[in-house]
Amino acid sequence: MKVLDLQCGNGHGFEGWFGSEADYIDQKARALVQCPMCSDSQVQKKLSAPRLNFGPRNEGAVPLKAIDSSAGTEGGADPMDALTQAWLDISKHVVATTTDVGSQFAEEARKMHYGEAEERAIRGRASQEETQSLLEEGINVLPLLLPNALKKPLQ
Repeated sequence: MKVLDLQCGNGHGFEGWFGSEADYIDQKARALVQCPMCSDSQVQKKLSAPRLNFGPRNEGAVPLKAIDSSAGTEGGADPMDALTQAWLDISKHVVATTTDVGSQFAEEARKMHYGEAEERAIRGRASQEETQSLLEEGINVLPLLLPNALKKPLQ
């Protein structure tokens, strides 16, 4: 198994697991390797340090640390990585606990608000004008950009 640190054309970093280097090259050529946040298929490998296993019990070993060239620090955690991970966790929770009503979001939200439909957790698409109108009617909504990868089944 080959684990690669990848980055899309928009600067989002993520990890990809492949059976071999040839698998990575083949999948990339067919545009199957995409950013989980923006679905960009212009993906490049980032430099990363390998993890070395020297045996079953490696008690005195010192792990190699990746060098973050953007921050210039050794092993320093990028705060954007933590923020991105939190956003992905929230997005996964929203997808798992809501019903997608698609373009009928504003209509469904109004029905629930005015007691015409049973209240439930929904998500969907609404224009900026529809969202503003809902807020003016006292209907609480929260715009949330969901990663494209969460909107469809993952392989």
